[in-house]
Amino acid sequence: MAAANAPITMKEALTCLLSDLFCLTLPSIGINPQFITFTHVTMESDKYICVRETSPQNSVVIIDMSMPNQPLRRPITADSALMNPNSRILALKAQLPGTTQDHLQIFNIEMKAKMKSHQMPEQIVFWKWITPKMLGLVTQTSVYHWSIEGDSEPVKMFDRTANLASNQIINYRCDPAEKWLVLIGIAPGSAERPQLVKGNMQLFSVDQQRSQALEAHAAAFASHKVPGNENPSTLICFASKTTNAGQVTSKLHVIELGAQPGKPAFTKKQADLFFPPDFADDFPVAMQISHKYGLIYVITKLGLLFVYDLETATAVYRNRISPDPIFLTSEASSVGGFYAVNRRGQVLLATVNEATIVPFVSGQLNNLELAVNLAKRGNLPGAENLVVQRFQELFSQTKYKEAAELAAESPQGILRTPDTVAKFQSVPVQSGQTPPLLQYFGTLLTRGKLNAFESLELSRLVVNQNKKNLLENWLAEDKLECSEELGDLVKTVDNDLALKIYIKARATPKVVAAFAERREFDKILIYSKQVGYTPDYLFLLQTILRSDPQGAVNFALMMSQMEGGCPVDYNTITDLFLQRNLIREATAFLLDVLKPNLPEHAFLQTKVLEINLVTFPNVADAILANGMFSHYDRPRIAQLCEKAGLYVRALQHYAELPDIKRVIVNTHAIEPQSLVDFFGTLSREWALECMKDLLLVNLRGNLQIIVQTAKEYSEQLGVDSCIKLFEQFKSYEGLYFFLGSYLSSSEDPDIHFKYIEAAAKTGQIKEVERVTRESNFYDAEKTKNFLMEAKLPDARPLINVCDRFGFVPDLTHYLYTSNMLRYIEGYVQKVNPGNAPLVVGQLLDDECPEDFIKGLILSVRSLLPVEPLVEECEKRNRLRLLTQFLEHLVSEGSQDVHVHNALGKIIIDSNNNPEHFLTTNPYYDSRVVGKYCEKRDPTLAVVAYRRGQCDEELINVTNKNSLFKLQARYVVERMDSDLWEKVLNPENEYRRQLIDQVVSTALPESKSPEQVSAAVKAFMTADLPHELIELLEKIVLQNSAFSGNFNLQNLLILTAIKADASRVMDYINRLDNFDGPAVGEVAVEAQLYEEAFAIFKKFNLNVQAVNVLLDNIQSIERAVEFAFRVEEDSVWSQVAKAQLREGLVSDAIESFIRADDATQFLDVIRAAEDTNCYHDLVRYLLMVRQKSKEPKVDSELIYAYAKIDRLSDIEEFILMPNVANLQNVGDRLYDESLYEAAKIIYAFISNWAKLAVTLVKLKQFQGAVDAARKANSAKTWKEVCFACVDAEEFRLAQICGLNIIVQVDDLEEVSDYYQNRGCFNELISLMESGLGLERAHMGIFTELGVLYARYRPEKLMEHIKLFSTRLNIPKLIRACDEQQHWKELTYLYIQYDEFDNAATTIMNHSPEAWDHMQFKDVAVKVANVELYYKAVHFYLQEHPDLINDFLNVLALRLDHTRVVDIMRKAGFLHLIKPYMVAVQSTNTTAVNEALNGIYVEEEDYERLRESIDMHDSFDQIGLAQKVEKHELLEMRRIAAYIYKKAGRWKMSIALSKKDSLYKDAMETCSQSGERELAEELLVYFIEQGKKECFASCLFVCYDLIQPDVALELAWMHNMIDFAFPYLLQFIREYTSKVDDLVKDKIEALSEVKAKEKEEKDIVAQQNLHAQLLPLALPAPPGMGGAGLVGGYGPPPSMPMPQMYGMPPMQQPGMPPMPHPYGMPQY
Repeated sequence: MAAANAPITMKEALTCLLSDLFCLTLPSIGINPQFITFTHVTMESDKYICVRETSPQNSVVIIDMSMPNQPLRRPITADSALMNPNSRILALKAQLPGTTQDHLQIFNIEMKAKMKSHQMPEQIVFWKWITPKMLGLVTQTSVYHWSIEGDSEPVKMFDRTANLASNQIINYRCDPAEKWLVLIGIAPGSAERPQLVKGNMQLFSVDQQRSQALEAHAAAFASHKVPGNENPSTLICFASKTTNAGQVTSKLHVIELGAQPGKPAFTKKQADLFFPPDFADDFPVAMQISHKYGLIYVITKLGLLFVYDLETATAVYRNRISPDPIFLTSEASSVGGFYAVNRRGQVLLATVNEATIVPFVSGQLNNLELAVNLAKRGNLPGAENLVVQRFQELFSQTKYKEAAELAAESPQGILRTPDTVAKFQSVPVQSGQTPPLLQYFGTLLTRGKLNAFESLELSRLVVNQNKKNLLENWLAEDKLECSEELGDLVKTVDNDLALKIYIKARATPKVVAAFAERREFDKILIYSKQVGYTPDYLFLLQTILRSDPQGAVNFALMMSQMEGGCPVDYNTITDLFLQRNLIREATAFLLDVLKPNLPEHAFLQTKVLEINLVTFPNVADAILANGMFSHYDRPRIAQLCEKAGLYVRALQHYAELPDIKRVIVNTHAIEPQSLVDFFGTLSREWALECMKDLLLVNLRGNLQIIVQTAKEYSEQLGVDSCIKLFEQFKSYEGLYFFLGSYLSSSEDPDIHFKYIEAAAKTGQIKEVERVTRESNFYDAEKTKNFLMEAKLPDARPLINVCDRFGFVPDLTHYLYTSNMLRYIEGYVQKVNPGNAPLVVGQLLDDECPEDFIKGLILSVRSLLPVEPLVEECEKRNRLRLLTQFLEHLVSEGSQDVHVHNALGKIIIDSNNNPEHFLTTNPYYDSRVVGKYCEKRDPTLAVVAYRRGQCDEELINVTNKNSLFKLQARYVVERMDSDLWEKVLNPENEYRRQLIDQVVSTALPESKSPEQVSAAVKAFMTADLPHELIELLEKIVLQNSAFSGNFNLQNLLILTAIKADASRVMDYINRLDNFDGPAVGEVAVEAQLYEEAFAIFKKFNLNVQAVNVLLDNIQSIERAVEFAFRVEEDSVWSQVAKAQLREGLVSDAIESFIRADDATQFLDVIRAAEDTNCYHDLVRYLLMVRQKSKEPKVDSELIYAYAKIDRLSDIEEFILMPNVANLQNVGDRLYDESLYEAAKIIYAFISNWAKLAVTLVKLKQFQGAVDAARKANSAKTWKEVCFACVDAEEFRLAQICGLNIIVQVDDLEEVSDYYQNRGCFNELISLMESGLGLERAHMGIFTELGVLYARYRPEKLMEHIKLFSTRLNIPKLIRACDEQQHWKELTYLYIQYDEFDNAATTIMNHSPEAWDHMQFKDVAVKVANVELYYKAVHFYLQEHPDLINDFLNVLALRLDHTRVVDIMRKAGFLHLIKPYMVAVQSTNTTAVNEALNGIYVEEEDYERLRESIDMHDSFDQIGLAQKVEKHELLEMRRIAAYIYKKAGRWKMSIALSKKDSLYKDAMETCSQSGERELAEELLVYFIEQGKKECFASCLFVCYDLIQPDVALELAWMHNMIDFAFPYLLQFIREYTSKVDDLVKDKIEALSEVKAKEKEEKDIVAQQNLHAQLLPLALPAPPGMGGAGLVGGYGPPPSMPMPQMYGMPPMQQPGMPPMPHPYGMPQY
């Protein structure tokens, strides 16, 4: 049997999962063949395979069947490993060494945690996951169950029976309810046939606690639902192969376990297992149940497969599926098959071939019932006819219940059709019985969900019975398929339920309508957006508007906020509101939607303003005030604003000056501030023009507005322009107010002056006074002159100007000459007494009387500034004028220096004992008076200068007059260093004379040490050492009063050090009372080191002494000798420091130890490191640690230990208490490559990150990985990973890499590192392993895709398809584009919804990327229309056979005219004929003409005629002209037909006559409605002798032919007989018309008579008197006359009726008789 037709298909699972790979078996993915055995391989489900390896190292390999190319290998030592059937939980079993006990552990791989563990007291010989939560443990004697939940221990279930003793246990199972357990074992065969392995089975009932021993090699539990029993039965299936007396028996048994009392039971089944002769010793090793199809799979050791039906135990199939022994199987529940593993390592998957199994059973096995059952159970094809036939049989036998069940279970629902429902409906209902239709629906409901038609019919029944609750329950249970028809049905009883059905059925229009009825308009938009539906928004809005205007506004606003814009034009919406006069609502809507203020909304902005300006101007004003619009028609709005009285808005919108001028004068209706604000929007020129107009119209009324405007916009308008404007109208008041506001911010002198001028002219004297007083910017000269000319009655403004700007003499002169003496007194006394001297001076110049002047002076008194007054009087030689005033001040106790200066000058000039005044007066200024005395008497000047310590003046006057003795005494007494510096300056030509006087006179006379000291210092400062030494020797060494002076001794030695070093040592030895430390330091600075050493030594300053030896004399030997002599720690410390500086590190350390000095440990450490003296450093640091606890010391001690390789001391030290900074020490050791020591430190402080890096340096990669795992730092993982890669330790690198790549930021770095070193395969393996990580992210999937694109393109497509949702598609697109993987690139574009690029790629790289079905799917989604036509060219060039299929897909999107043009230019128009036929319904001219042309060429007149009839968009005349000369008659007939349709009757008739198509000619003539054509056709028939045609034409053209013409022609050509039928018809027609006319006339007369009678009755009732008159009364006078016959004739007005039945000319009903033969009437 061909494999394709086999009912069971086999394929290698790994091959299926690893398509395009070469690893087809377990060995191909790295499994050693020696471990592919029953004891090493386990497969508990179709999810995982677990392999235990023992070499080269113990490990467990976990193969995930969803990605078998990425096996997870863990270094685990175990005797057995089982993966949980459902989750990533691993169970391990290992025997404890030296015992028979097993240790069990359960681990959660994903959580990396141990869940449980247990130590079994006996050895486990077999174990298995019997459920995802339960392990079955089989020992030599018993069976246990161990749950993975909680802390429970294994629970013993039963003891093994004797038949399983010494058996190898190969399987253990339980039923789904865990009520039945079965244990399978095998043992060596019997003695008579040892080759046949014996099988034993123990069946145990948990409820009954009983076991049964049976012979069986394989067993499995199954569930089966027996008809009549709603609970499924538990079955056990087992296969055995036994031998008895040399006879081998192979059986399959199916038995029910625990039959349910009172319920139908399953009948025990058994069947033979047929083994071919070559497989005589083969035996079953496994059994699997296909619950999906109800099949039993029996697998033998040598690879045979037996397939049986579970229900009947009927053999279905047998074949060998593996040439190698099979030792392991597992159920593949999702596909209804099983997995099998053979010795070669192949993982095989056996599944049912759904397309062939039913035909196989019905055809090959001829088992129709089994075929039907299989088809029903598995919903399989192939049994349709059988099922239908069976259904018909059951129905005919009135077995409606069985028929209903068959229909419900029919494979692929072939019987669940309307016909079936109709059949059940047609069955009459028996009284007291359930209707068959309800039986059918009940059966369907128990089986599952009803289809749309069934749901509708059932619901109709329920609705008719008013059982709505049933519908609600079924819908809640999802038993009904929702449809629009179902919703319509339910809507009659429940609108809410109908809405739910509409939503589920996606009946969008009905959903929208339902929401509209419920007034839930917001839900309409939400729902439409969700389902992508576009409702008739305009209709909805109109509907809402009728009942809820505000709701309509809200709905319109919601529409405006929809994505993609409002579906209804804003203007249309507005018009809807306005049509109902809903102006407020329209305004609210427009204000909301026009918020963005877009240019395209200009019309609407104008509209909303227009309607409100006309109706609600205040609303329009508010809208304009908000400034939310800027694109409306401003001129139009301006006009409306003006009409509405909104003048401010009109001004804001007018753009022409005349318009503005016209509106702006309405100041009475405009708020002033608004008008002022408006001026700010105008240009300077326009604003000034408008201001002029306002002043012209009403100067007084508008002045305030103009002033305010000028104030506000003075900068824009220009102050000068505003001033000119006011000046033009001579409005000083306006100018005054305008400049008043501007004055404070202006610094323009002219503006200030104009303001003063305007204020003065408007009488604002106080303002003039204020401005002249406060302003700093007016032109003082100009203002002064103006005020003098203005002659204001109040002189205060002028006083302010002159006082502030120094015009006091002019002011005084003006006031004096104007006889305004009162203002002079007031100015001097109150305004500015300080200017009184200027006033006095001017008054003196004006020859004012002295009495007035003296009185003026005395009136001011102490307020008068004396100095300038004296100056003014002194200038005019009138100083004595002030004598009385000055004496008066002195008598009042004045201490003013100027008063006393002036008085002193008067005394000196009068020579009235000036010495007394100069020495006793304490108030005068010595410089002023002394200067005044210099030319009069120098000695008086010296007195004055001495008194005031005027050093410079005194020196100058004494030098000038050679008074050196006075100068020397003054200098010594002053003791001023600056003065000494000045007089001792070498540039002083009088220095020598002064020194001589100081030495000879001044100092000897002095008894003050301070004066001596000051003089000595001055000499020192003046650098006169020799003179100073001589002086000091006399003072200090010659037993003077200052001999023992401490300072002078210091000064003598210091001076000698500076001036004469040879005397220093002598002075040191002779003097004792000096400052030794300070002098010693000075000696050191002067480089007199020996003298300094002597000084320090003399004063026992040993540290300073040794410093001199070390730092200055630089003799370490003398220093060491000196240190030994004094034995002081501080001295040794200094020596040690010097030795350290000189690089004598060892000696320095020794000295520090002697000094017991731990302070310099930092320098010692640094020096020891520089000289590598770590042994000595250790000694020093140990000493330092005893004195202080410094982190630096402990850290350096560890470092020193490391440098001298004393690692054991390091370990010992860090264990002891210490304060070392171990982290820094470790880092330092690491930086200096002392990795062993660093490892000790890092390990101690648990710095796993640095420890990992250190171990990498030591090439200890495994330890580095362990440390990195503890550190769990991305940086550490990277460092270790990269090091392992460089060392080609790829396994460890992968462990590290898996912890790195989960970080998105580090993924690319790892990838680049691997790739730069060419480790492509290892990188791919790393990424593949990373896919299974819990934290796997998009970057891993994407990077793996990029790597596949570069290095493993054969795996790229599979990767993309599997993980398309987890890829960064744009990045992978770039990679595929670079690597030219066009097929994959196309797929990515499609996944990323870039259909344009996908289509372009397919067309540009069609050999690799093109697939017709795919390209069709892509084409309909592209956005660029040009790609459609590019695709047309593409198909035309490469796949012309598929072009019609492609075009049909795009029919709704293509421009058919363009497609036809493309094909016509290419010359392949016939190729797309099917496409054109399909799209001809669009009535496109190009398509119609192309198809018509093809039909003409093909002479397919029927299609051509059909095309012309149905599609009229083509060149009709052109086509007619083309085919009218065609050789085919039908084609010419079509030409005539076209002419007829085009209204060209003559041409059509001519063609028909030409081809003798007289019927066509007559029909054309009739349709034309032209009488001439009919008559011509009659004449033509007569001429041709076509009498029959003549008669026919009379009838066809009956309405067009005149009877006289017809009869005349017939009579003239002897065709009366042929015209007679026409004549009869004509007479009949006219007779009918006359009858109708007579009838109408009679009815009209009857109506008239009835009406007259009614009128008469009314008149009679109104005139009762007339009715009482006698009937025989004679006629009133005048009523008789001619025409009356005996009084019985009719009234004269009544016409005489005609005789009955005799019309005037003819009988009633007869039309007038025509004249014979149409002759005219004479």
